[in-house]
Amino acid sequence: MSKVLKVAWREYKSTVRTKGFVIGLVVAPVLMSASGIVMALTKDRIDTTDKTIAVIDRSGMLVEALCSAAERRNAATVFDEKNGEKVRPAYTIETVAPSETNPDAQRLVLSNRVRDRQLHAFLEIGPGVLHPRTDRESARILYYGENAAIDDVRGWLGGPLNETLRRLRLSDAGIADEAVPDLFDYISPEPHGLVSIDAETGEISAAERSNELGTILPPIAMLMLMFVMIMMGAVPQLNSVMEEKSQRIAEVMLGSVKPFEFMMGKLIGGVSVSLTAAIFYVALGTWAVRHYDVAQYVPFDVLPWFFVYLISAVFMVGALQAALGSACNDASEAQSLAFPAMLPVMIPMFVMMPVIMAPQSTFATSLSLFPLFTPFLMLLRQSSAVGVPVWQPWVGLAGVLVTTLLFVWVGGRVFRVGLLMQGTPPKFGNILRWAVRG
Repeated sequence: MSKVLKVAWREYKSTVRTKGFVIGLVVAPVLMSASGIVMALTKDRIDTTDKTIAVIDRSGMLVEALCSAAERRNAATVFDEKNGEKVRPAYTIETVAPSETNPDAQRLVLSNRVRDRQLHAFLEIGPGVLHPRTDRESARILYYGENAAIDDVRGWLGGPLNETLRRLRLSDAGIADEAVPDLFDYISPEPHGLVSIDAETGEISAAERSNELGTILPPIAMLMLMFVMIMMGAVPQLNSVMEEKSQRIAEVMLGSVKPFEFMMGKLIGGVSVSLTAAIFYVALGTWAVRHYDVAQYVPFDVLPWFFVYLISAVFMVGALQAALGSACNDASEAQSLAFPAMLPVMIPMFVMMPVIMAPQSTFATSLSLFPLFTPFLMLLRQSSAVGVPVWQPWVGLAGVLVTTLLFVWVGGRVFRVGLLMQGTPPKFGNILRWAVRG
């Protein structure tokens, strides 16, 4: 055991004493949250260039309402009330008479004007929009633009168009819109948790309003932290073992320790690196959420599970990485095996959002009980507002422990043979044969 700990201490020191580790502690969270940081820094940096939208109104009922709505919008939102600075683009509606003889040619002319930057986009309103159920094809409203699918202008146009259509339909039914002034008021359902009862006083506690960011962000933060820790402690094992094998360092080490002790020491060193970084991030995160008074959104009760899953995941993924690294002879071979070795880490990232949206679904439950994905997806489900049944984390943990032991045992067999097999290509057939025969 002392030899294992010596190898582990060697691995730990060689990692945490480097400038790269210290820089990584700072850079890793910045990179993981880069998109959010960029969005926050650029949220007020929008294009204020005025936009002209040509409108072909085949119904003859909507273009004037669009012009009035654009004027009201421009007066209210284009300039900042405090300093008079322009903060939004102005929208200008250009009325275009419909061509009955050759509508396709008219669309081409307007499209070329968009390409030449004379127009931002153009809108074509079908003749049957007032009563769309009569003829769906004639009731279409088409928006043409270079970036039409995600264009803010298209989103804005839907508001005044549909509000005007509703008022016209009321008028058609002989109802004055002044008679029902709140007809078009939209009341959005407010998200709340569940009502509960105080165990000590027996009083019913009112449900608290839910926060979308507070619901989604903690599970994602937990998963991303787990991902970063795996990248720090487990994934480098592949290249580390490959380099020690190619430079004959491993042969010298095997003169003092057994192959399994060597691999176990490297795994414990990787776990120690991950725990060091995790403790730093958790401590920093705890201070931050308390400082900004958002601690109520953080599931602190899940933190013990996070560390348990982290240790098992680093052992599991690290054993796989070390075994594959022992089969490689150079960097090109290690690179070819890097992607399949990362699949247990990558797949949970791909299914992250479906699991967050429905943590109690059969899909989320079954995947989180699959041992390779349990450290990631079970933690994700436990961090959600819904939570999981009490028995599932324990069943998942049992599967993870069994799988981890299996990976370490199989990895040790592959490691023992592969470390001394210089020049043998890392074919999966060879790796499987080493795992079976030892």
